[in-house]
Amino acid sequence: MTPFTFHNPTRLHFGAGQIARLTDEIPAGSRVLLVYGGGSIKKNGVYDQIRTALEQAEITEFSGIEPNPEFDTLMKAVTVGREFKPDWIIAAGGGSVSDGAKFIAAAIALDPALDPWLIVGNRIKLESAVPLGVVLTLPATGSESNLASVVTRSATQDKLSFKNPLVFPRFAVLDPTVMASLPPRQLGNGVVDAFVHTTEQYLTYPAEARIQDRLAEGILTTLAELGPELLDGVHEEARANVMWGANQALFGLVGVGQPQDWATHAIGHELTAIYGLDHAQTLAVTLPSLLRHCLAEKEDKLVQYARRVWGLNGEGRELALAAIASTVAFFERMGVPVRLSAHGIDPQEAAKKVEEQLIRHGRTALGEHGRLTPADCAAIVAAAG
Repeated sequence: MTPFTFHNPTRLHFGAGQIARLTDEIPAGSRVLLVYGGGSIKKNGVYDQIRTALEQAEITEFSGIEPNPEFDTLMKAVTVGREFKPDWIIAAGGGSVSDGAKFIAAAIALDPALDPWLIVGNRIKLESAVPLGVVLTLPATGSESNLASVVTRSATQDKLSFKNPLVFPRFAVLDPTVMASLPPRQLGNGVVDAFVHTTEQYLTYPAEARIQDRLAEGILTTLAELGPELLDGVHEEARANVMWGANQALFGLVGVGQPQDWATHAIGHELTAIYGLDHAQTLAVTLPSLLRHCLAEKEDKLVQYARRVWGLNGEGRELALAAIASTVAFFERMGVPVRLSAHGIDPQEAAKKVEEQLIRHGRTALGEHGRLTPADCAAIVAAAG
């Protein structure tokens, strides 16, 4: 295990009825910019709970933040925010709304003479950001309690991230009861997203990070056991454990002190930028193919994964391949296809485009060893046909 420094400042309010805790977090009289997506929060009761909790605040709303939040949409919110001058931003939604709110928080505080797109990719130093809180409605990304954000600019086929401690949410509310209204596609995507966040930090090579390994295996096992229950009609504890598992997958503890991969995400972001696929759909397509491509260097961890997560027996490469097969079956059980053809995409064309995009974005040395080239990534995509 390598040396590390860990700090996560986000206060988490977990459980039924916790949206009421907004009253404790936001001082009376505060100016609050409430941002959300397509309006589902007005159907599932979340909006009314937020407005009740913040009845002593002055609120301006901005809606319409998309899945894979668009730069142009977020800039409209920045314009609203610069005029309103909020003391707080509250993001009500899933990971995309949280990611978008982080960008909005940073861009509002940025010198208006500077190009806000430079925030993405960490190409500019941030001096401040508007304080941010999150009311989570879809467990998936863990964005409600980390410092990362991903922003899409479809006009230029860019889907890029930035990280900065200034955009750590000050607090997040995680109420599992709000999951009851989510459709199967969002539930399946959320579970797969959280699962792959965990494997990116776990399926590398042994580093004697035993606590982190067991934490990862606990998250993966929980998602594998309870994820399908979300699609089948579920008891409340399954929702609670899946929501907590998705949060912990990217809370920060799983990956400390050990190697991390993230090549699946790098490829997946390009597939979303090119074809508009859901984020989790790109991960489900990419991960099994990447694991097969990198079988030799990942074999030891795949064997461990096979035994501890899937309860499989055997040895060596055969067991590693069985673990990949179990992963594929799980993604399909969650209703998320593992082949590009299921999305009507030509794998050879996709491979070429992904390779070009990775080169354009300077992503030329990916994976835990930095050995995956754009050509390797193209081969991974082509094999996911």
